[in-house]
Amino acid sequence: MLATSPAFTENAARALADAGLQKALAATRPRFQGKRAKAYAGLPEFEALRDAARDIKNHTLAHLDLYLEAYAQAVEAQGGQVHWAETAEDARRIVLEICRRVGARTVTKGKSMIAEEIALNDHLEANGITPVETDLGEYIIQLRREPPSHIIAPAFHLNREDWIAAFREKHAGLPADRPLAERRDLLAEARTVLRGRFLAADVGITGANLLIAETGSSVIVTNEGNGDLTQTLPRVHVVLASIEKLVPTLEDACTILRLLARSATGQDMSVYTTFSTGPRRAEDADGPAEYHVVLLDNGRSAMIGTEFQDMLRCIRCAACMNHCPVYGSVGGHAYGWVYPGPMGAVLTPSLIGVDQARHLPNASTFCGRCETVCPMKIPLTKMMRHWRERAFERHLPPRAERAGLAAWAFFARRPALYRLATRLAVGVLGAFGRRKGRFAALPLAGGWTGGRDFPAPEGETFQARYARRGGQV
Repeated sequence: MLATSPAFTENAARALADAGLQKALAATRPRFQGKRAKAYAGLPEFEALRDAARDIKNHTLAHLDLYLEAYAQAVEAQGGQVHWAETAEDARRIVLEICRRVGARTVTKGKSMIAEEIALNDHLEANGITPVETDLGEYIIQLRREPPSHIIAPAFHLNREDWIAAFREKHAGLPADRPLAERRDLLAEARTVLRGRFLAADVGITGANLLIAETGSSVIVTNEGNGDLTQTLPRVHVVLASIEKLVPTLEDACTILRLLARSATGQDMSVYTTFSTGPRRAEDADGPAEYHVVLLDNGRSAMIGTEFQDMLRCIRCAACMNHCPVYGSVGGHAYGWVYPGPMGAVLTPSLIGVDQARHLPNASTFCGRCETVCPMKIPLTKMMRHWRERAFERHLPPRAERAGLAAWAFFARRPALYRLATRLAVGVLGAFGRRKGRFAALPLAGGWTGGRDFPAPEGETFQARYARRGGQV
């Protein structure tokens, strides 16, 4: 997937002016928030589970090399194969080699952000293999030739009329007067079209929400049956997963699963939670003849031992973006790569470089809602601050921005001068803004006043009030 993260500000401006996108965001985002809140209230041990899940992942990351070896041995003991991919290019090559060896012409795919990260569909198409997305949201955006805008709801940015238009254009062989106004009509048509693709596929590719070192299993969590059909009908099943998806035991996986759906969609459990362990055995009624796992690093091992290691606890529930006011205003495409929202603001610079993604850690109000709802207690705002610091150290922000921060730092290191300067500024601004109570424009504040008025200060500074009240706000 081509990264447009360097153009975040331009992307965001377009998103704010896109009436269709704003309609979709306004309709969908509150539903995610409400369902998550209800699920949280209905599980008294939710906070204890968050602590346990955080500790499980911290332990796994501290011993990741050992668990990777154990997982590979367990997969091979069940008759599967593990392939190690250091880079996206390695992963694409491995998947293509598997497909070519079995003569695959059509590949069905479950939803996989790793496949998006390595641009797998484009690579397969360039080599004469047709990938077919089978998750309904992914299928829609594949028809429209668009990337996903959300990690669990790929078509989050679309309205129903967009779905209808895509079906009428791309399913040209069906009657033109067929009904498509209702959700059930769209589902029935997608089911009919995709059924033949499932049966014709030579290879099925899925992602993995979790990998279990103890059993060599991969776990997928879906609300559609497409994931199960993708991994059981073709003669070859390929699991694409990144190395941090590991947990030590089946019990650990179940602990995290109790948080995943509740945080993502507000369900106690998703409709389908499927554990896949190796190829079909002689006594099995169905399943693939071959089972392959492609384990991708792509920069993740370099995060271990750094201030960004905690990001590797992420279970891709999307709770952070569902509650983020910035994501809720501009949607996922503005972020310009695979991972949007607060988690993307931390992960994307780690994977493609802060020089490409320096805007993303600044796309935050630091309200802290992302950390409050994160089931893995990832300190997202702290890590965004780290990326801001790294960008500043490398002189990536514009000169005017760096000069402004340097001026603020000069005063901040001199408390008496800082108090004097803020007292003078508050007094002057308060006097000039007393009549209207706000400023429509201010020198050096065009970024603020371009979209809203700046309120005129009233009374004393916060520090003065804090001191006067003896440390009480």
